[in-house]
Amino acid sequence: MGKFRIRGGRKLAGNVRVIGAKNAILPILAAVILTRKPVVLYDFPHLADVENMLLILQSIGCRIKRENSTLFIDPSDINSWVIPDRYVKEIRSSIVMLGAVLARMQKAVITYPGGCEIGQRPINLHLQGLRQLGVIITESHGYLECEAANMVGADIHLDYPSVGATENIMLAATRARGRTVIRNAAKEPEITDLQNFINSMGGKVAGAGSNTITIDGVESFHETEYTVIPDRIVAGTYLVAAAITGSEIVVENVILEHIQAIVTKLRETGCMITPYKGTDLGAIKIKAPPRLWAIENTKTHPYPGFPTDMQALLMSALTVSKGTSIITENIFENRFKHVPELIRMGARIRTEGKIAVIQGVPRLKGAQVSAGDLRGGAALVMAGLNAEGVTEIDNVRHIERGYDKLDEYLRSIGADIERIESS
Repeated sequence: MGKFRIRGGRKLAGNVRVIGAKNAILPILAAVILTRKPVVLYDFPHLADVENMLLILQSIGCRIKRENSTLFIDPSDINSWVIPDRYVKEIRSSIVMLGAVLARMQKAVITYPGGCEIGQRPINLHLQGLRQLGVIITESHGYLECEAANMVGADIHLDYPSVGATENIMLAATRARGRTVIRNAAKEPEITDLQNFINSMGGKVAGAGSNTITIDGVESFHETEYTVIPDRIVAGTYLVAAAITGSEIVVENVILEHIQAIVTKLRETGCMITPYKGTDLGAIKIKAPPRLWAIENTKTHPYPGFPTDMQALLMSALTVSKGTSIITENIFENRFKHVPELIRMGARIRTEGKIAVIQGVPRLKGAQVSAGDLRGGAALVMAGLNAEGVTEIDNVRHIERGYDKLDEYLRSIGADIERIESS
């Protein structure tokens, strides 16, 4: 079991590059199942969740080769529709394998998925949408047994713009007869990336990024090479790192449109964020004030609102702001697990239900804390960058589910952080 040891108080400087998006690569890996031809993916992140998805692909017959940040996948010999329990229980995004396996094999067996315990994330919307396509689903002893011999396009309205449900329906509908329309679809950039990847293999998907997506079923898919979009939450993490340390850095390989909600909030804290022209990659420059200003009110919402995945990270920055801030978590009901750990570091935070009130302090104090989930763990790293003294964060396996070598990237811009093995 590893931990991060951070000596806080150091200014950050220089350029840091954002890797491919975790929440984009995972459904794209599922979509690889649709084709029988080779696929090359560029800029894939080395993450625990990605490794689990690759193990699932290998277990059902894919051949995989890696070269640095390039993945070569040959899905021609997929021979199983049973998605192995041991990996599914590790990673919630494995549920999108269901739609892809149904499209390829016309049947699938999968257990209920795992992942971070941040609240209820039922898959009923996934199953309702698949049933409307004609999939016969039997739930028995914790397993979903699915038959899809006669999938037909349908007009599907989601009660909530669920990212996973949108992705699963998109994947299954690629092989359904006729046209499928998804209304009240999720609008996240990762949905658009999945559409673009499917279309690069010969699919016919349109409308991603809006609330209505259309999918025309096709008979087959061809080979493709594709570059995954940069991770907007990793980009936001680096921006918060600069903000909480009063630093000036350049974040490379970002799509500004994808992080506008994050940028807007950090500008409210007094940070200057501007496009940066000194690199071939899309880049932005952040210059933080010596002490951040409080933000009166922040509410998490589905994209393009402020992302729930950035809530804990923004909160870590606001713990050292001047004044009182309020954050309302509207997406998940159990996403304040980082609060007691921040309080151990000297933060002044009160929570009631889905609302957190943060009274800023001049500086945090180093402490021994524990990551309870992915983004909460990253928020503790941010806090450690500011804190006086040494901060040790254990359970970093949670953090490594969504960040590729976070310690190395932060060290490259001046942070005093090291990964050590727990005794």
